[in-house]
Amino acid sequence: MKLNYGIIGTGMMGCEHIRNLKKIPDVNITAISDPNETSREWAIYACGDKFMPEQYSDHKKLLARDDIDVVVVATPNFTHIDIMRDVFETEKHVLLEKPMCTNLSDGLEVLEGSKKHSGLVWIGLEYRFMPPVQSLINKIDKVGKVKMLSIREHRFPFLKKVDDWNRFNKNTGGTLVEKCCHFFDLMNLLIPSNPHKVYASGNQDANHLDEKYDGEVPDIIDNSFVLIDYEAGQRAMLDLCMFAEGGKYEQEIVLTGDKGKLETKIPGNELLLTNRKENSFKSLEIEQDNRIKEIGFHHGSSFIEHLELINCIKTGTEPLVDSKAGLDSMLVGLAAQESIRSGQPVFLEEFLK
Repeated sequence: MKLNYGIIGTGMMGCEHIRNLKKIPDVNITAISDPNETSREWAIYACGDKFMPEQYSDHKKLLARDDIDVVVVATPNFTHIDIMRDVFETEKHVLLEKPMCTNLSDGLEVLEGSKKHSGLVWIGLEYRFMPPVQSLINKIDKVGKVKMLSIREHRFPFLKKVDDWNRFNKNTGGTLVEKCCHFFDLMNLLIPSNPHKVYASGNQDANHLDEKYDGEVPDIIDNSFVLIDYEAGQRAMLDLCMFAEGGKYEQEIVLTGDKGKLETKIPGNELLLTNRKENSFKSLEIEQDNRIKEIGFHHGSSFIEHLELINCIKTGTEPLVDSKAGLDSMLVGLAAQESIRSGQPVFLEEFLK
């Protein structure tokens, strides 16, 4: 069974999806859509001799084609809601890039639309499929009852995007939605409870301060600490710095339970397992996924994401990363952004109202 894909949005991430799909059998990219001509040229270059897609400047023309089975939506964050409204008028399967939306009302609308949609709706939170994360998930029972989780990301600033849309909160949802929904998704996945209270401190201290777009200075923060209390008593913390280029690792994950601790770094090939009773640790080699044929920007996770998506489509099973996970990940990010704005903790039950 060959699946025909349409790619909506052919900037950096759209082309990343194309490069991954090129390495997967029984896949064809039938059409691409982007209002920017240069972005469409990037996509054609990425397709190479493998695919010969039809080009459109209007995504509605792509969605009108009956021969497309799956669409990938990799457009700027603020456009997701309008495109998903159009997708829901079809029966096509869809991979919607993270974050699902930029505000709560739009996120809730996508969640409700997904429940009624006849096609599969998958949210692009591919960090779940990175080999270090998968190795940690496979060993999580070794730590006993999960009590604490910390994730550190020290990295480079936001990359330049078409029309510089990612420089402003109104377009992205804010840094803690745009970038960090990945980490909040991992927290929600690894902690067997629901997030309850979010409190955060953050600021724009180093990046984009000397830039102006139509007279406006970017307002996206570049560093933050976020603390999350979960209903069953667990705690999670995010340590984000986006003016920390040159480090050996971009991310570090530490998961602590009442019996031990798991630690891993990305990129990396080591998982450390601590045993409290024995007062010892051992180093475990990261279990590599030999299905990975394209490393890309995300250490092979986008490739695995597509394999799992295709498997769900062909077997008729529920998506591994559904719109509820997408909403939950952006919800924590939105609450963290609000906590920074107000200087107060945000209770998610009240925030949802």
